[in-house]
Amino acid sequence: MHYAQALVFLSSILRIYAASPAPSRVVDLGYAQYEGSVNDQTGNFEFLGIRFAAAPTGSLRWEAPQPPRPTRGTQKANALPNRCWEAGQGNQLRAPFPLNSHSSATTGTSTTNHNHRHYQKRAAVPGFSEDCLFLNVVTPASAVPQKSKLPVVVWIHGGGYMAGSASGFNGNDVYDGDDLVREAGGGAIAVIIQYRLGVFGFLAGEKVHQGGVLNAGLLDQQFALEWVQSHISKFGGDPSKVTIWGESAGAGSVLQHIVANNGNTRPPLFRGAMTSSTFLPSQYAFNDRIPEQLYTETVKATGCSSAVNTLNCLRQVDVNVLQEANTNIGDSGFFGTFIFVPVVDGKFITKRPTQLIKEGRVNGDAFLAVTNTFEGALFVNMNTSATVQTPSYLANLFPEFRDAQVAEGTVQYAKQSAPIDQVVAIMGESIFICPTYFLLRAFKNKGFKGEFAIPPGGHGNDVIYYFPNQTAGVLPPFDSAEFLNNFSQSFLNFVIAQDPNVKWDPSNTVPRWARWTERGRNEMLFNKTDSNVPVFRSISTSGDLLSRCDFWESVSQFSAQ
Repeated sequence: MHYAQALVFLSSILRIYAASPAPSRVVDLGYAQYEGSVNDQTGNFEFLGIRFAAAPTGSLRWEAPQPPRPTRGTQKANALPNRCWEAGQGNQLRAPFPLNSHSSATTGTSTTNHNHRHYQKRAAVPGFSEDCLFLNVVTPASAVPQKSKLPVVVWIHGGGYMAGSASGFNGNDVYDGDDLVREAGGGAIAVIIQYRLGVFGFLAGEKVHQGGVLNAGLLDQQFALEWVQSHISKFGGDPSKVTIWGESAGAGSVLQHIVANNGNTRPPLFRGAMTSSTFLPSQYAFNDRIPEQLYTETVKATGCSSAVNTLNCLRQVDVNVLQEANTNIGDSGFFGTFIFVPVVDGKFITKRPTQLIKEGRVNGDAFLAVTNTFEGALFVNMNTSATVQTPSYLANLFPEFRDAQVAEGTVQYAKQSAPIDQVVAIMGESIFICPTYFLLRAFKNKGFKGEFAIPPGGHGNDVIYYFPNQTAGVLPPFDSAEFLNNFSQSFLNFVIAQDPNVKWDPSNTVPRWARWTERGRNEMLFNKTDSNVPVFRSISTSGDLLSRCDFWESVSQFSAQ
């Protein structure tokens, strides 16, 4: 073959290769077949937008999730799914009809680049819809369907039970399962789930109890976990090696599943549980005055007050009208609080979580938790720094507090320098930090505790270190490959071995991470020096902090936690 002919031949081969579709993989779920595709940057197989439940619309509003209807043909699983309708946090100086507090993630920015951010892939921003019960699955290239038995991590997003999605908080901040698979060294499968939010997922009250289901959003999550048990082996995953993980309200969701069904869910849905910034706001009984007030407000805002059956009326309300009520009621809350959150329903959640935790009623065999140094600052109105008073703040945050609890709570934080520092500590410790220690105690020497302290150490600042490809063009503020790998791999080591000390990466330099016990109280600190050297060292939990946590446990009847 002449040189010119060879060039033509080679050119044609290259054109054929370039035109060839990316490798794909089809998984048959029984009710539908989904075709995933390979990520050409990572080599992992991605299945985006798998339906795990029927659309919870019309008569299925505030009903338990239902199996998907059978769908013929092969469905392309190559686009991020619809986002569930969401709303924001309260922004009022007082609680008009008292509420609960929340969680959402924030991330910083950086301009440097390292190999841990090795690709950028972004699709169109998904829209909002009630039809949003979808999940994403990412498998390493090595996973062999039906044959591999890889551990599985299920990520539950945060957002105060009122916001967030698999696409983050604005549709672009993707919780990228490829990141988790990479941080596991290709040794795990990642599942990212969605669930009903706000009024759609957490409307409560006697009418909902009688004519629908309470905690619909939590039941969506449980349904997704049951889906994993039924189907993850078809992707190469082992249903007996599932670890659930979430941040903020996602971590609060993990807490809910830990105590669900009196801590005795059968069959088990996970073996390990991880929380990043555990979130436990006031969790009232479904028919307490505050959930009933919220139901009444929703009925009024949607024009259903005169209906004979107000719940049926709400099911027929146009989604945009219901969403407007969702937004307006959410905005009316006390600053830093979220309105529609889980309730004690007497069935899925039988008692206040703190009661169940204290009784040791927990699902799961192992537990890992990380809290951030300054969890509360994001949820306190810093414009009130010159006027805020600790007693009134406590009364607004926990409206069932009586004078005795307000007075004792004020004394607990009197050592903090200024009132604004006191209320920041109250928000952070009561809602996020202390519930974490309650869980550690319940797991009885089977838990690990860490502290994320990279400045500013605020709530949500850790998320970008789990998902460094979360936001296009945004890198972790501390853009250190050593820190990112050490920190994020600790969680995936736990997913694989239920122990962060069992490392798949020999270059990981985190020292031995001792279990947290009542006697040892060891934690792993993740920080950096002023000269940007990563810090990984063991510390002891503050005795003063645990004393304040004892106070929060003692008043949990009044804080409704």
